Amino acid sequence: MAASTHTVTNQVPPLVGYDVFRADRVLSEAVERHSAPGLLDGTRAELTALGRAAGSAEVQEWGARANGHPPVLRTHDRYGNRIDEVDFHPDWHHLLGRAVSSGLTDAWGRPDGHLRRAAGFLVWSQAEAGHLCPVSMTHAAVPALRADPALAAEWEPRLTAHAYEPGLRPAAGKAGALFGMGMTEKQGGSDVRTNTTAALPLDASGEYVLTGHKWFCSAPMSDGFLVLAQAPGGLTCFLVPRVLPDGTRNVFRLQRLKDKLGNRSNASGEVEFDGTWARRVGEEGRGVPTIIGMVAATRLDCVLGSAALMRQSVAQAVHHATYRTAFGGELVDKPLMRNVLADLALESEAATTLALRLATAYDADTDEERAFLRLAVPTAKYWVTKRGTPLAVEALECLGGNGYVEESGMPRLLRESPLNSIWEGAGNVQALDVLRALQREPAALNAFLQEVGRARGADHRLDRAIKDLLTELADLAGIEARARRLVERMALVLQGSLLVRWAPPEVADAFCASRLGGDWGAAFGTLPHTLDLASVVERARPVV
Repeated sequence: MAASTHTVTNQVPPLVGYDVFRADRVLSEAVERHSAPGLLDGTRAELTALGRAAGSAEVQEWGARANGHPPVLRTHDRYGNRIDEVDFHPDWHHLLGRAVSSGLTDAWGRPDGHLRRAAGFLVWSQAEAGHLCPVSMTHAAVPALRADPALAAEWEPRLTAHAYEPGLRPAAGKAGALFGMGMTEKQGGSDVRTNTTAALPLDASGEYVLTGHKWFCSAPMSDGFLVLAQAPGGLTCFLVPRVLPDGTRNVFRLQRLKDKLGNRSNASGEVEFDGTWARRVGEEGRGVPTIIGMVAATRLDCVLGSAALMRQSVAQAVHHATYRTAFGGELVDKPLMRNVLADLALESEAATTLALRLATAYDADTDEERAFLRLAVPTAKYWVTKRGTPLAVEALECLGGNGYVEESGMPRLLRESPLNSIWEGAGNVQALDVLRALQREPAALNAFLQEVGRARGADHRLDRAIKDLLTELADLAGIEARARRLVERMALVLQGSLLVRWAPPEVADAFCASRLGGDWGAAFGTLPHTLDLASVVERARPVV
């Protein structure tokens, strides 16, 4: 009788069949904390339904298949006619349809709309991150379109509708529409004022024709796009529909799709305009101020996206360590592994807490909160998105060789993690934006300092960090070379102040000791051993 050599033991069960929202104590507590009176039950019900779907075996398969079958560009039909279409795997459409029907493009007019949407975005991103790009662009287009009330009245109901209708047809005949964006060009990248795409007015009605290119066009299968082009009066924002009202296709020549490191399910393309019809959004020469509302909203989504990747990475690592035994016991109980997991959990909790605080500022929509967002969004975008990649690497290592295998899902999280730091302005762009706000908008700094000041006196390490930050802010001469250091410190102080106010004592203590007090090494897993690390890890454990 042949001996059995393939008895499976000590393998971790898959993290599946659970509620992604309810299993995340940090996120569910933030929703409860920030919800307006009378709205919590409805919000919780929405997010629970979405969380159960995100954690289901079916949706996890959707995400794996959508990434395993990247989009395909079809420039011409069989007869040689240009069609410029992008084909997606059916599961991409399943994911995108559920995102839209769950209200992830609808925040601007709903009570607690940004809080609901931000929490939902964070939950659903953990199922698959790539399809959230068109979701983000569609949501973020609304504030830019409001520069032209007529365009906003026409397009906003389509963008905020809970209906997904793929296919290139006139937008007026669709129950819902998606938007993309095209800002950067070959020669300029983030320096959009060097754009060369030309816009010639057809008449005084706001109609133009565009000639030029876009080096990165996000979500090129969308129904409409906000783009920047040089009009006679300077750099201007325009709305470019894919299909014209008479049913003919606008000139929108897709040259190729980008072959990206991650974000494999999503299409990003290079597009040429040649007599492309467009409508002006806002005034000529005001392109950057007009589109900046869209940019700010997508930057917040980058923070949310990174927080989601962090949370899923930590959930997988803690889940693995809970069920895997080695050297005589469960990994989660080994002091060194516990230190690593606790450190990862701290980073994730700080990111989620900050992201949800920013969303509530959008809902409040007061002068003070708008001033706070002016500094807090680029600060958070700089720091949170940068922390995602080292966290994903360390979380993958917690699974050992199993984590390096595609089937674990960890490589996809790792490949996705650098994206949010690069898109919508990489680190230097965010740091310089913070400097501009500090130098030109004193109300923004006042609002930021009032926010962190609400926690003064609660932790001596936070108090000292605030004092050091004020000293650094007092001298902005020659600040550009040290801008990254300043913005990092601002982000950590802001995160520390939020955790001191809202997190359990063991979490706030560990964060302040390591990130603000300096009792920390250069890698994850170097927290002071005297802290209550077991409680920090238990808080991060996903309850299946």
